[in-house]
Amino acid sequence: MPVEQVKRGMKGYGLTVFEGTKPTRFDVEIIDVLKNFRPKQDLILIKTDHPRLKVAKVVAGMSGSPIYLNNKMIGAYAYGWTFSAEQVAGVTPIKNMLSDLARPLPKTIHGWPLKPLPKGKTQPKKTAKYGNGASKNRFAGRVLDYDLKRHAKQVAGNNSMFSGSSTGPKPVATPLLMGGMTTGGIAAMKQLMAPLGLMPMQAGGGGAPDPNAPTRFVDGGAVGVQLIRGDMSGMGLGTVTRVEGDKLVAFGHPMMMSGVTALPTAIGRVLWFMASQARSFKLGVPSRPVGALVNDRLASIVVSHSMKAPIFPVTLNIKGVPGAPTTKWKFEVAHEKFMTPSYVAVALGSAMEATAAERQDISWNATTKLKVKGHGEIELKDFGVSVGGVNAGDMFRSSAVFSVGALLNNPWEPAFIEGLSMEIDLRYAREIYQMRGAELLTPEVEPGQSARIRLTFQPYQGKEVTQVVTVPIPKEMAGKTVAMSIVPGYTQTKTKTDPTSVGELVANLEDIFYPPKSVVITYRAEGGGVKFKQHVAENLPPGAMDMLRPRTTSVAPKSFQSVVRHVVPIPYFLTGSDKVAVKVKKVLR
Repeated sequence: MPVEQVKRGMKGYGLTVFEGTKPTRFDVEIIDVLKNFRPKQDLILIKTDHPRLKVAKVVAGMSGSPIYLNNKMIGAYAYGWTFSAEQVAGVTPIKNMLSDLARPLPKTIHGWPLKPLPKGKTQPKKTAKYGNGASKNRFAGRVLDYDLKRHAKQVAGNNSMFSGSSTGPKPVATPLLMGGMTTGGIAAMKQLMAPLGLMPMQAGGGGAPDPNAPTRFVDGGAVGVQLIRGDMSGMGLGTVTRVEGDKLVAFGHPMMMSGVTALPTAIGRVLWFMASQARSFKLGVPSRPVGALVNDRLASIVVSHSMKAPIFPVTLNIKGVPGAPTTKWKFEVAHEKFMTPSYVAVALGSAMEATAAERQDISWNATTKLKVKGHGEIELKDFGVSVGGVNAGDMFRSSAVFSVGALLNNPWEPAFIEGLSMEIDLRYAREIYQMRGAELLTPEVEPGQSARIRLTFQPYQGKEVTQVVTVPIPKEMAGKTVAMSIVPGYTQTKTKTDPTSVGELVANLEDIFYPPKSVVITYRAEGGGVKFKQHVAENLPPGAMDMLRPRTTSVAPKSFQSVVRHVVPIPYFLTGSDKVAVKVKKVLR
């Protein structure tokens, strides 16, 4: 039924799952129609009536519940008001949702085939174009500057419809039902997901599929978007609006407004309607994996029954905790530019928090093996100190999460992760040094000689520790004052050429950071340097740049200011930094 035929006072019904997998009716009455609520989209206001809705009011997880007048579908239950005291909701017109359903899809979604390929066949490279449906969720910065928190802030900025005044209508939040994670893991997930209109909350969700569950989605049935499954689980829960052939529309609003995407979906089973003064929600679990989310648009999400979305396995083995009930973890993570690094970070951090399970200082080493399709396996190293116990957010800045984020957000071609395995060695100790100070033992040096610096570190317990290091000073620094910065090794990246392909990026990732247990003493070199096609030349003599500059093309080596880095191994993780300046004597002629 078109919106033009919807009139105030008309009565009808809606379909949603109150318990189990079978949709149940609830009564509705039309309040009126808000014209041009969204661009080219009206909003139908309804009052609902059902014993559970009298208690729960507006319910997260009901998004997509189809609404009917005269047995004709008018749209999907989709919008609500925070702290609403009335059973009033906004309905997205079905016309707008069917427009999303009719939108053409590419043959591949970020390189993943939309239709299952015959056994033994591979997708032709010519169809795996990166440009088809490029996601708004791709990290906007330089790929080697990937940072999960920056990425979360960027994605939240692209989803402004979920923010704004709490008094206005907003999409009914999607409950993100988390299983097998610590409270710290849920808190870390809220930090990343809440600005997107997703409500991370503690729930179950693991285990084998229910053999009695339906094999296809139905109008009014529960639909889950599975982002992680296994020993840990995470599923966004909503409601199917309309099934047409292989595809269906649901939610009545976007999940993340990510456009063309590929995320695993499942038929959901509802356990209960949880009533809340702030926002009521459905509590549910996945009952059977079916299909994939293929489009995430302004008016709806689109799901395909037949498509299978890419996922990859993650394994974690934690050592050093005698008597821990669980030291090995296995789960699968969906392949998405923002969700994947987020879930990898939180799941690994939550597992480490659950295994350690004590409010003691903990030091840890991690070795990660990351397998990238077509590019082999790379090994990554991480080290950290968690003061007062492990925090699930400790993995946000790990090399593993950095590498996953950089690969999935590269600007050249689809990169597929085939597996991630991490081994962590935990120790109940605070293996950390605080930079206490630096003293020049040779305030003035001859050109070509070395400056001697005494570094003083303060361990967590015990006396101060000193270490004398020598830093070579080149002859060309004669007559100058050399300013040196003394910083932890893990804060410094090695000078690399900017990658121009996934292969070059993979090569860079394996050896990009200085050792975490090191001090790096850095000063500005006299000469410049150039980077070109994975080759780096530093401290070039005067005139070298003119010789390297091509005459027949503008594709030239990229110049940069050279710096000298002197790496000093230390036994502990370092915090803090310092600076010194050494004078270099003039050369007398």
